[in-house]
Amino acid sequence: MLSVVGLLLALYLVWRVIWPLKLSLSLRGPLGLLVIALALHHRIVARFAGTMASPELPKMVIALLATGFTALLLLAVFVIVLDVLLLAARLLRARRMAVALRTPWLRPSVAAVALLLSAYGISQGMAVPKVRHVDVAINDLPAVFEGYRVLQLTDIHASRLLTGEWVAKVVAESNAQQADLIVITGDLVDGTVAARANDVGPLGELKARDGVIAITGNHEYYAQYAQWMSAFRGLGMRVLENSHTLIHRDGAALAIAGVTDPVAARYGLPMPDLNAAMAGIEPEAPLILLDHRPTLARANAASGVALQLSGHTHGGHIVGMDQLVKRANGGFVSGRYEVDGMTLYVSNGAGLWPGFAARIGVPSEITVFTLRRRVAPTGE
Repeated sequence: MLSVVGLLLALYLVWRVIWPLKLSLSLRGPLGLLVIALALHHRIVARFAGTMASPELPKMVIALLATGFTALLLLAVFVIVLDVLLLAARLLRARRMAVALRTPWLRPSVAAVALLLSAYGISQGMAVPKVRHVDVAINDLPAVFEGYRVLQLTDIHASRLLTGEWVAKVVAESNAQQADLIVITGDLVDGTVAARANDVGPLGELKARDGVIAITGNHEYYAQYAQWMSAFRGLGMRVLENSHTLIHRDGAALAIAGVTDPVAARYGLPMPDLNAAMAGIEPEAPLILLDHRPTLARANAASGVALQLSGHTHGGHIVGMDQLVKRANGGFVSGRYEVDGMTLYVSNGAGLWPGFAARIGVPSEITVFTLRRRVAPTGE
């Protein structure tokens, strides 16, 4: 679907931007083919160098392809807006406006702006995430867990773009927070275990008093799911697959449950099962759920979850695009939501899939949650 949309947009840009240029056919032709190739580069790369999920190309090549593809998408949006305005000007017989919108230099200038914005977006997508601090009040949190700090990493997407050097910086920044617990809510990696061994290795250096807990995202299924689960455990993580673990303090407990990802259906693997993940948890233990996608937040709230931590959306990537992304994720895309008595937090993520690596106005993040005790009113 991505390739079909990309091809249609590329043909539109060739018609509206490339072909009207006052250049020879020998220049316009290759330029038009370049635009089409950028639109289809995911398929081309998958054919010759890895997969769509994990392009096995040099870092700078991936960055250049990502810059070109993002510029194509931005330019398509800009040109469509200009053409809609031009159509409106013609219908309203606003001659001056129509003439201005047909100025030969306008669309090439907009293309330059799109390219600059894209380059900025890719640089932000490759940046080391900043730390964001969030306080979360939980009903009847045992007093011993007042001030307990949970650090969330999500959507790390270790790859040929976000390499082991970048992952090591994320790990160093995370360890500097001295959290009580580190949780990773999926999409740790893109590629096979052999291809990413050096890139995910630094995750084994994550340190927290109560360890590191991880769940799967959709990208773990795209290459060697079982091997990755074993590899993550080999790095010292407790991987929750429709299961839970308890954090104990002075006779009180905090429950951490994790579910699998719905893409498991394609591979004949266990689907998300919150009931299985919660089985055996005592009612008095507040429950934090790790669910890669925020989609089922309302159902999870009805099951008694106090705090759900998710990712997957990357915050929508680009300001404005979040309105589309949230529609595919239950209406949730970035930040804190109060959902029927449950707090949902959707992190923008630490990294990005190499196939769409832009961030514009949607910064990456490492999130530190400080748990606060809220005494529920009698009868609640």
